[in-house]
Amino acid sequence: MAEIRFWKMHGLGNDYVVIDNRDGKLDGKDPGEIAKKLCRRRFSIGADGLLLLCDSSVADVKMRIFNADGSEAEMCGNGIRCLAKYCFENNVTRKTELRIETLAGIKTVWLNIEDGTVRSVTVDMESPILERPKIPMAGDGRCIDEELEVEGERFNVTCLSVGNPHCVIFVDDVDDFPVEKFGPKFENHPVFPNRTNVEFVEIMRNNEIKIRVWERGVGETFACGTGACAAVVAANLTGKISNECIVHLLGGDLHIEYGNDRILMRGAAEKSFEGILEI
Repeated sequence: MAEIRFWKMHGLGNDYVVIDNRDGKLDGKDPGEIAKKLCRRRFSIGADGLLLLCDSSVADVKMRIFNADGSEAEMCGNGIRCLAKYCFENNVTRKTELRIETLAGIKTVWLNIEDGTVRSVTVDMESPILERPKIPMAGDGRCIDEELEVEGERFNVTCLSVGNPHCVIFVDDVDDFPVEKFGPKFENHPVFPNRTNVEFVEIMRNNEIKIRVWERGVGETFACGTGACAAVVAANLTGKISNECIVHLLGGDLHIEYGNDRILMRGAAEKSFEGILEI
């Protein structure tokens, strides 16, 4: 068996096992199966997902993301902040501006350093994707404030991609909304060929929203960076908020700016502990 060093990290409670695989020690193994084993709570380390740090020929580093069910994700806003902190604090690079390759393209991040520690990370999430085929979602054109039937009920939804697919639903009271009932129904709705992440959003004021997130392949999580970005874009497109917004998630707050067709996300990333496992 190979001994593998790991960090357990989280972004606002959205937690990950982070492994440096630049030496290829996991090559030839199924990373999805490894993710399923390591992410089992109570029986293993426990996490929402596995992050693999890999070499990149086009950026400073490459990030691969595997959900708790073993599926590979295109992009993760909380995960990329964790990976950036891991890289700096493990001397993979001492840059404070990094380009990180993902399945959703190369993302630029900026690190806020205090006393040699990464305190927060700002991520350029680039432009949202609104055309249905590119989300992907069945049909043509855009889906902004359109009706979708789920479990015999009709909801107004706004759908987009922020590197991964999202379906945003505005509700009056997000705390009392039955996320566990409707989350999986939206995630697996036939209109989404690759399934979707789901955000249930309550508008608090012009620059403040509260959301709960049902993540594709994971379930409800404490936070989702791409979900927070998707919620702000959807709320902006439907005229509910301004361009700059504080997003309250179960695990904490993110600061999102959306202007000139560009999304910037700022938030914390934390190390919980480190250890050694055998694979």
